[in-house]
Amino acid sequence: MQHDFHYISKHDPKVREAYKDIQAILREAQDLLRPKFTFRFDVVGSYKRNMITYDSKSNVGYDFDFNIEVNDDDETYKPKQLKNMLQKAIGAVCVKYGYDYPEDSTRVLTIKMKNRRESRILHSCDFAIVNNYTDEGYECQEYIHFDKQHGNYTWCEQPDGYYMLPEKIDWIKENGLWDVEMRDLYIGKKNKNDNPDIHSRAIFAMTVHEICQKRGFYEDEK
Repeated sequence: MQHDFHYISKHDPKVREAYKDIQAILREAQDLLRPKFTFRFDVVGSYKRNMITYDSKSNVGYDFDFNIEVNDDDETYKPKQLKNMLQKAIGAVCVKYGYDYPEDSTRVLTIKMKNRRESRILHSCDFAIVNNYTDEGYECQEYIHFDKQHGNYTWCEQPDGYYMLPEKIDWIKENGLWDVEMRDLYIGKKNKNDNPDIHSRAIFAMTVHEICQKRGFYEDEK
């Protein structure tokens, strides 16, 4: 299927309203879970970069990405317990706002807002449960990984490329390659992608790497 991705601003009224509702859902989930543990949340990904896209030819709208970080560090709960409790708390709240109950996937929990009459997903939101920590002076992050085949939940370290991404993004912006070259290449790659298992975050990382490789980032690093 040929895609037709376009950018939509995070300041668009539809996006702002959805973002406001998702924040409200997370705040209510915080209240529900407060007797057991507390958590903070941060928006990441396309919304934070103002690079939200939607495909005008498909039934899938734009999406949001949030990181959820549990504040308590006493390891009272195992990864499966944490994800299940967050799934239930978010699920208890999000249905009141018109979202489906959260789906549990390999890396995230996902809620979807649907137009059922037209069988369309208007927008969705992914919640990754993460733990930020320091190891020998380096800032690190792990996330709860769900092995569907074996039904196991474990803390999994982010790949090496994750840690270099902010530095590469800063370099692209400093060299004036963000507003045109980065955005054009990213949307082009999304339109050419025909593999449903390759998600936006992976396409974004590949785009960053390609520009850095082509424009001399790795030469500067030598």
